[in-house]
Amino acid sequence: MKIIEPSVELIEDFDAAAVMQKIERAGRVCYKSEGNIKADSAEKFIRGIIKRGHESVIEHATVSFKIVCDRGVTHELVRHRLASYSQESTRFCDYSAGKFGGELTFIKPCFWSDDDENFLLWKATMAQLEKTYLAMRAAGARPEEARSILPNSLKTEIFVTMNLRELRHFLKLRTAKAAHPQMREVALKIYQILVEKLPAVFDDLQP
Repeated sequence: MKIIEPSVELIEDFDAAAVMQKIERAGRVCYKSEGNIKADSAEKFIRGIIKRGHESVIEHATVSFKIVCDRGVTHELVRHRLASYSQESTRFCDYSAGKFGGELTFIKPCFWSDDDENFLLWKATMAQLEKTYLAMRAAGARPEEARSILPNSLKTEIFVTMNLRELRHFLKLRTAKAAHPQMREVALKIYQILVEKLPAVFDDLQP
């Protein structure tokens, strides 16, 4: 049994300046103000349209991430419908063999310390579930059958693509204090990447 932390990876690093210029060019079509485009005009323009709520303009840019998290988090993530998702399949992945090495991987819950009684109970339960899953496979259950006992804590990988407007919506909801702690943990990792790459689009959120 493995226990790991969640992670977020930016796929295909992008030229932030080129993204900003594309957004400005798209937005200025609305006002027929293309003549005002200058080498340094994109940031001010984008901050202005976001402040006015004209966020449809930022839909012209998308970002992709590979997220490693527990399956419970992905159940919330995929509710954001204006996005594309490709997720690791527990039906077709056989965790009892091959590259998985005959062991299951779980995501460590962020709300318990290692010596918390609840964490120790969780850890013991994950170990038992791994043992049962492997026994079911050995007894002839197919992966799509044995997966019926797999928990939300099972590690999964999901490839996500969202446009910038949907990412703002996602971050507003999922970095809020009322968000589920594990969902918020992942969302804050996404926010840190985006606010560093595109501060004019994301730094007003300030989770």
